[in-house]
Amino acid sequence: MDFSLWPSAANPWPDVLDAARYAERTGWHGVWVADHFMPNRADVSGPMHECLALLAGLAASTERVRIGSMVLGNTYRHPAVVAKQAATLDHMTGGRFVLGVGAGWQVNEHEAYGIELPPVPERLARFEEACRVLTALLGEERATVDGRFYRLTDAPLEPKPQRLPILIGAAGERVALGIVARYADEWNHWGLPELAAHKGRVFAGHCARIDRDPASVRRSAQAVVEVVDPGDADARERRDRLVAAGRPVAMGTAEEVLDVLAGYPDAGVDEFIVPDFALGTGSRRTDALERLRTEVLTRI
Repeated sequence: MDFSLWPSAANPWPDVLDAARYAERTGWHGVWVADHFMPNRADVSGPMHECLALLAGLAASTERVRIGSMVLGNTYRHPAVVAKQAATLDHMTGGRFVLGVGAGWQVNEHEAYGIELPPVPERLARFEEACRVLTALLGEERATVDGRFYRLTDAPLEPKPQRLPILIGAAGERVALGIVARYADEWNHWGLPELAAHKGRVFAGHCARIDRDPASVRRSAQAVVEVVDPGDADARERRDRLVAAGRPVAMGTAEEVLDVLAGYPDAGVDEFIVPDFALGTGSRRTDALERLRTEVLTRI
């Protein structure tokens, strides 16, 4: 199983860059950046850098790691424009870019910026059509799509990407995983191994209906992970806050974290992504990541 790092876009650019260079220097597989415009809380004050701008900077500042969007929100990004941006990033990275897309969900950023957030059924219908646009532009010489939401007429996309997988971030079992089965090269979701195994079984059912091998789709998952000392009261408080916020968490001794992460390969996960937003910044974050890497990740 591969391990990748997810630096928080809320951190200053030098800190994001330092995280990516740390990942490249110490053998991590990839670096992922979230696509949001503000924190997901009632108080929206606080920094949040734009995803594609950060990725362009990381493309020019790294040489080995894959870099990807986790994930671009379809409600505020026209898929034809996204395809053009993604193809450019593919060339900037020499084929290391992964185009991560999703239906869009964060309410406060839509409300604050006056961007429509349709009800879930329409949002998923828009997203399915957007995936049609992306695959047509990226894979066909000229793309024509006569859809309900998007219309392209003999549309070019040059230069074509060298190698550009499409990742879909999705967890909805009835509709969203069907879109993953039809369009995705890679699939991402949050969750611990037990949930990942369940989602994998549902996904396999969607693949069976269209005669696709589920193993042909690379899978990634993430949870908040940290190695802490026994009896660390501050760590317990952090864990309780994260769990109360609905985050999947694996926090404990190296053996306890290892026991959790070792379950992902059996659940069908190919890549585990480590978000750093709960690890602090600067040397505290680096020390936490190094402890995780040396005491846990190198043993899986």
